[in-house]
Amino acid sequence: MKKFSLFFFLLLCFSIVQAQVQIQRPAEKTRMLFLLDASGSMYANWGNSIRMDIAKNMLVELVDSLKADKDLELALRVYGHQFNLRYKNCQDSKLEVPFAAGNHDRLIAKLKQIQPSGVTPIAYSLEQAANDFTNDPNYRNVVIIITDGIESCGGDPCAVSLALQEKNIFLKPFVIGLGMDKDYKDEFACVGQYFDARNASDFRLVLNKVLKQSLETTTVSVELLDINNQPNETNVNVTFINNFTKAPIYDFVHFRDAQGRPDSVVLDAVLSYDVVVNTLPPVVKRNVTFEGGKHNVLPIKSPQGTLQLSQRGHTEYAKGVTALIRQNGKQEILNVQSVSTPEKYLVGTYDIEVLTLPKTYFKDVKIEPNTVNQLTIPGPGVLNANIVTKGYGSLYKLHDNGYQEWIYDLDPNETRFTLAMQPGRYKLVFRAERSFGSKYTEVKEFKIESGATVSVRFFAP
Repeated sequence: MKKFSLFFFLLLCFSIVQAQVQIQRPAEKTRMLFLLDASGSMYANWGNSIRMDIAKNMLVELVDSLKADKDLELALRVYGHQFNLRYKNCQDSKLEVPFAAGNHDRLIAKLKQIQPSGVTPIAYSLEQAANDFTNDPNYRNVVIIITDGIESCGGDPCAVSLALQEKNIFLKPFVIGLGMDKDYKDEFACVGQYFDARNASDFRLVLNKVLKQSLETTTVSVELLDINNQPNETNVNVTFINNFTKAPIYDFVHFRDAQGRPDSVVLDAVLSYDVVVNTLPPVVKRNVTFEGGKHNVLPIKSPQGTLQLSQRGHTEYAKGVTALIRQNGKQEILNVQSVSTPEKYLVGTYDIEVLTLPKTYFKDVKIEPNTVNQLTIPGPGVLNANIVTKGYGSLYKLHDNGYQEWIYDLDPNETRFTLAMQPGRYKLVFRAERSFGSKYTEVKEFKIESGATVSVRFFAP
């Protein structure tokens, strides 16, 4: 009976742990807001019709085709349609159809009524759109801006878009430009992902692409390539950062199956990413976009080797021994590595500063791929210093060329010192606190050998 109870107790614990694991993937439900330009310029001819008629007709078809999607809610905000251009009303923006299930017919009816009239308050409309979405973590919020012109009210759509994305109001917007000058592409690149529809046929294609990006499942395999461009690197954390807001979105520890194949993860294709392979140093691939509704493969070259520092007797150092790792020629500390703890680094050349006493330096250390690169540090000896009275003193390393290097100041409140030190010739300079002049300074030279103890005694006055 006890064994039976223990089994179910362990099963319950396992189930609790399993329940705490959260699979990182986009929310399954989507809210999609159409932000439609109805400014006066939408009366312009576009092929055999006018821009507004083409935009409305294609949106009507699109909305009608989405009726069967139960995980999607739609809304319509329009700007520039309530006041004539001569009034220059820069608050001419209205949520005509709010989000609701099954509101497709209402949205279609409203689209058919819209007539272009006024100005182009894009920034103001984006600000107002923040109120159109209710806070619900089960939904991802998508904005599709359809326009034929840039901001005409002095607002800053780029700043507004970034601020609202940083607050997680909506994802990176789609901007569809209708028959716009190519120079306007740069105006909208900071607002969201821009698509140029040169004609009605382009517009239809762009709408379909935006739908795929927004609604269809997108998977990605990250291939971490070794020195031979083979996808053999793994077990590294890969971070997907929102390229626009710089916020981390996904963190996956890379995995390869028994056949050596990288696994697939589900990502949101609406966003563009900076993909960071968190090696030492990290490898970053910037502004990466993925094609919606299909499987994507992202190769990133990140060959690694292992650095192993070893030192016999390193435990003589009271606080242990660590090393500062820098990329060759750079001042920034890349990593702090403990002796006897192997670490992986990207293949390359490094400078290593080992925090022994005195410090030990290795320059131009090459990390080779798929190899444990060994560095051996000479074992320390021990200095026992016994001073009759408190005072002031310093330790110096004596180099073969006669150069003297300061390495350590003694604690003026202590009279006994035990220090682990690297092999070499040294000098200890000391003056007692109670002495009356520099002439009473004492100097003693000594030699440290690996594994040996040296005692130095001062008989200060």
